[in-house]
Amino acid sequence: MGQSDNELIKEIIYGNQAAMELLVKRHYSMVHSFVYRLTGDYNLSYDLTQEIFIKMMKSLNRYDCKKGNFKSWILKISSNHCRDYFRTSIYKQRNEFSDINEVEIKSDENIIDLLEIKEDRILVKSAIDNLPTLQREAIILKYYHDLKIKEISNITGDMENTIKSRLFSGIKNLKKYLGGGIHEKNRHAR
Repeated sequence: MGQSDNELIKEIIYGNQAAMELLVKRHYSMVHSFVYRLTGDYNLSYDLTQEIFIKMMKSLNRYDCKKGNFKSWILKISSNHCRDYFRTSIYKQRNEFSDINEVEIKSDENIIDLLEIKEDRILVKSAIDNLPTLQREAIILKYYHDLKIKEISNITGDMENTIKSRLFSGIKNLKKYLGGGIHEKNRHAR
């Protein structure tokens, strides 16, 4: 398996550049996908992810290997950085555009099914993008990153009951945004 995150962090603190590259490489995709889902902007998410890893490197000497879980710690930095971004005038002034992931089509696949899958993704992404920021953050951490409520609480700094409330409200709002739901729409279409 290689070195653990904690072992890499100890080496980074002693100046090992290769350990830093390995740690970033190991967690880059997770952080980027979290930021992208939170912001809804593919290009912006790259910039914010770079900034997050710079912040991480600057504060790595404060990370407690004995108490911490690095995944939760880097997601906490990511969450705080995105919250800071959402407070900026740049965010408030810009128009948000959706960047839908392309679906690769193989010749043996049914194009109708692929279009329905893509349409479902677009609907879900749009519904998540319409959630209030704190609900969107809780939903993404819970369902896209498979974190427990306690871990989400540690990342966001909010009480577990607050996280539960955000998840409940977020799911309720998603159901409202999606109408009868994706599967309900597909059932009536056939």
